[in-house]
Amino acid sequence: MDFKTVGAVLADIVEEAGRVVLPFWRSDLAVTHKADASPVTEADRAGEVLIFQRLGELFPGIPIIAEEDASEFGTPESIGPAFFLVDPVDGTKAFVRGDPSFTVNIGLIQDRRPVAGAVCAPASGETWYTGPEGCMKRRMGEVEAHRVQVRAWPPGAAVALISHTMKEETLAKLKTEYGFDLTSAMDSSVKLCRIAEGAADIYPRHGPTSEWDVAAAQAVLEAAGGSMKTPEGEPFLYGKADQAFKNGWFVARGG
Repeated sequence: MDFKTVGAVLADIVEEAGRVVLPFWRSDLAVTHKADASPVTEADRAGEVLIFQRLGELFPGIPIIAEEDASEFGTPESIGPAFFLVDPVDGTKAFVRGDPSFTVNIGLIQDRRPVAGAVCAPASGETWYTGPEGCMKRRMGEVEAHRVQVRAWPPGAAVALISHTMKEETLAKLKTEYGFDLTSAMDSSVKLCRIAEGAADIYPRHGPTSEWDVAAAQAVLEAAGGSMKTPEGEPFLYGKADQAFKNGWFVARGG
């Protein structure tokens, strides 16, 4: 498999899933809650069904670990060197409240690292994906794409992306530790994509996530010249089947 060309294929799939998901946004949709109290909607389920179908057709034999499937049936006790991680709607809380910063995500993992990925933000019509030339971005439904890349750290004007619910004392500690100047609050993996395109500089995540939340966006960020590592500077790895594919803390950076 040529990993450099997989991203464009995944881009088509996340856009197709995005078109399935988008009609549910800002509609009177039913919201239920999973065992961990996180919300799930008809949009999550519909998008995941479509993605499973497309990946099964195009990449038969490669396992798929997806958020809603994992929630219903659990995660496997072991996983091989290559597998897909899927989040059909990352930022479901934002989706439910009508916020546009939700995404559709597919990442391909090989030997514990994300080697290809695509992220679609259906509400804004943006898609980012890995390609032979680096990180590419296009409008949903368009063929033409352009390359994007991280920017150099801007002294005195570095932007950190944070969650809407971050407490002031937590923000103060992060600002002291990482040295950023400005903040912007948003949800979902779109934060990593904004860093990838040079619109922000750092996203310190000192809290839990699952592998499917960030795999695709990490691939995008690294293709754009950025990095995502543990707070200690170690590689951020995937395939943690013994931990139900849960993540520790990480720091995503631009240039």
